[in-house]
Amino acid sequence: MPRFIMLLHDSGTFPPDLSPDQIQAIIERYVAWKQKVQANGRAVDGHKLADGTGRVLRGAVGHPKVIDGPYAEAREVIGGLFIVEAAHFEEVVELSRDCPHLDFGTIEIREVEPT
Repeated sequence: MPRFIMLLHDSGTFPPDLSPDQIQAIIERYVAWKQKVQANGRAVDGHKLADGTGRVLRGAVGHPKVIDGPYAEAREVIGGLFIVEAAHFEEVVELSRDCPHLDFGTIEIREVEPT
């Protein structure tokens, strides 16, 4: 079955001053969505990316330039991802319609090329 990656782009609308209880409630929404998708027979794996970390490599093979980034201050940052098995794009779009991330940004869906 084809695999799709859902890249969770943060649009800067995530409230910066949430209490630990509010953060936990948001995490529970993501967990509930993932469990719902799995209960519908679709394999799904997800990860939140660590804030404020990362490196960007640019340049020729063997001599890349390494710079810090990306940063949360950037216009749009990938905050996490899900990998979903589905029959086609339309199915992933349908599964994504109630993903809690839509309250905080956009979801980019890409098919994973079989190797």
